[in-house]
Amino acid sequence: MGQLVNIGFGNVVNFDKVISVINPDSAPAKRLIQNAKEESRVIDGTQGRRTKSIIILETDHIVLSALQPDTLAGRYIGEHSGKLRFDEGSSIDNE
Repeated sequence: MGQLVNIGFGNVVNFDKVISVINPDSAPAKRLIQNAKEESRVIDGTQGRRTKSIIILETDHIVLSALQPDTLAGRYIGEHSGKLRFDEGSSIDNE
């Protein structure tokens, strides 16, 4: 399996399959979500919270997250560099 990254509330995504992480505030991003919902390609990982990022996968699925795109990028980079990152910003070596 690939690099699993926590996208909030205990949900994880295989970041080896991620094409892009974008902000959902633009009109094209909103259309992207709407079209994916109509085609049953949306995976909602927000737990009822406001969507703050859209994760686009190689499989053409869209994952919604309640975390900011830069937070997700930081988690990916932190885990990819051999350190485990926590929400508070602290980290420990992953041995």
